[in-house]
Amino acid sequence: MKQLPHFFTLLNLFFGCVALICILQNGITIVYSNDGTQYVDIPEKIWLAPLFISLAALADFVDGLLARWLKASSNLGRELDSLADLVSFGVAPGMILYQFLRMSYMRQADGADVSILLLLPALILPCAAAFRLAVFNLDQSQSHSFKGIPVPAVGMMIASFPLIYWTKNSNWVINLLLNKWVLYAIILLLSYGMVSRFRVMSMKFSRDASGQNLPRIILLVIALVSIFLFQWLAVPLIFLFYIVLSLIFKNRIV
Repeated sequence: MKQLPHFFTLLNLFFGCVALICILQNGITIVYSNDGTQYVDIPEKIWLAPLFISLAALADFVDGLLARWLKASSNLGRELDSLADLVSFGVAPGMILYQFLRMSYMRQADGADVSILLLLPALILPCAAAFRLAVFNLDQSQSHSFKGIPVPAVGMMIASFPLIYWTKNSNWVINLLLNKWVLYAIILLLSYGMVSRFRVMSMKFSRDASGQNLPRIILLVIALVSIFLFQWLAVPLIFLFYIVLSLIFKNRIV
């Protein structure tokens, strides 16, 4: 039974690897509508990547729950969990950004010949995730809050991009997701957010101090309303409010 959390940790890694398989496809195509409008499209299997990243997140949650329930926390489990998180929430989302950068350049006349050097900034994100996870493993003070944005939160936010792109008909949303400068900014801001040291709340509710739970309750309410109003577009909105509330209530975060 003590090894059961490790099984779910490896399941997290397995789903992350499957997500990578779904993402790393080369068939970006240019599609023209009847009125001559140009659209960028890639194979629909990338739609499955958010599903497998979500399954990885579920496995990650279960392994932590089982480790606490079975009192099976160990250094091995901690290291294994970080390795799995790096793939599922660092490398796989980095490859999603890589594909979106490719799509953004494919909108240009010479986009098919884009230099790989212009796409490599997507790899900054998994590098920052690796650094963040290594720091987390060495810092024992991050049980009820975090120093820097947690890697799974970043990974889940980026995993929403393909779903937003293929379910939203709004031109401004599509143009935003396919704007290379917006993508570069997202990469840099999220990477900095992971390696920074500012306090970010965890979603573990405190039994002792209701005041500490206030930002968590506000975030849950915002999440429910956002999901109802905006569907998949709610994911980056919730992520943004998560950061903003952490900054506003930083004195209540322990």
